[in-house]
Amino acid sequence: MALIQTTPPEKAQGRLAELYAEVEQMFGVVPDGVRLLGVSPGILDNQIQIMGHYHGHPTLTTPLLAMIRMMVANACKSAYCMNMNSGLLQGAGLTKEQIEAALADPEKAPLAEKEKTLLLFVLKACDNPHSVTGADMDKLKNLGWTEKDIFEGVAHGARAVGTNIIFDTFKVGKD
Repeated sequence: MALIQTTPPEKAQGRLAELYAEVEQMFGVVPDGVRLLGVSPGILDNQIQIMGHYHGHPTLTTPLLAMIRMMVANACKSAYCMNMNSGLLQGAGLTKEQIEAALADPEKAPLAEKEKTLLLFVLKACDNPHSVTGADMDKLKNLGWTEKDIFEGVAHGARAVGTNIIFDTFKVGKD
């Protein structure tokens, strides 16, 4: 049970009702995590804008982004985000066995080598940003990633860390 009272979609009014409607149009439901973010409609609005930025991203694929979020959630020990993103990955065609293998060893993530290299970089940046080197950046650029792609991958992972902290602090439910 969440430590903060959230507003169910049927009781939302004004801007919050509009934001919930946007989320419901995207996902078919208003997940518990969205309801928690809805405690602050401005924060929820910002999150929806960010989600929109990454939706259909020209270079960062949906499976890569979901894998980043799931692996970050695993490192943060955040069951809510792990479950949500595991479900998204299964919906994208990955098996439970592939997901479990990736969680046990990120090197086994079922992604193309280029995407896996960016995933590992993002995980390194989220775990220990001071360990990132110019050689790490060069490796990604040599694979064809732009600085914008790299930045946006790390920004996505870093936001996931923050979101995990929020969800776990306030004990968001499990959809």
